[in-house]
Amino acid sequence: MSDETKKDEGAAGAGSTPPAAGATSGAPMSQQEMAIRSALETVMDPELNLSVIDLGLIREVIVEPSRTLVRMLLTTPFCPYAPQLIEDIKQASKSVVPQECEVEVMPDPWSPDMMPDPGLLGFSY
Repeated sequence: MSDETKKDEGAAGAGSTPPAAGATSGAPMSQQEMAIRSALETVMDPELNLSVIDLGLIREVIVEPSRTLVRMLLTTPFCPYAPQLIEDIKQASKSVVPQECEVEVMPDPWSPDMMPDPGLLGFSY
């Protein structure tokens, strides 16, 4: 097992809290993760017209040798656009790292304070 793989597994270990979007967990993001996050800026929430990155929905991106894992939140538990968002995230990820992408929807509640800039919602929060 390579040192990089060990670091990735340690960062995503059981019981660990996923880092916020754009946050680092002590280690710098790989070029592949940065490329995926950049591609995900094109995936838009159709109701709020903001990207999944701007909304802080992408909590973690893990690039493994055989797959990419994206952990995300939804703005509401029963978001009617979830299937389309998940598919768009998979396609955006595959466009920059050509391997299978799995999207895990986390059960945690979303709030605007998870956004890098909550002011993008158009009101003071």
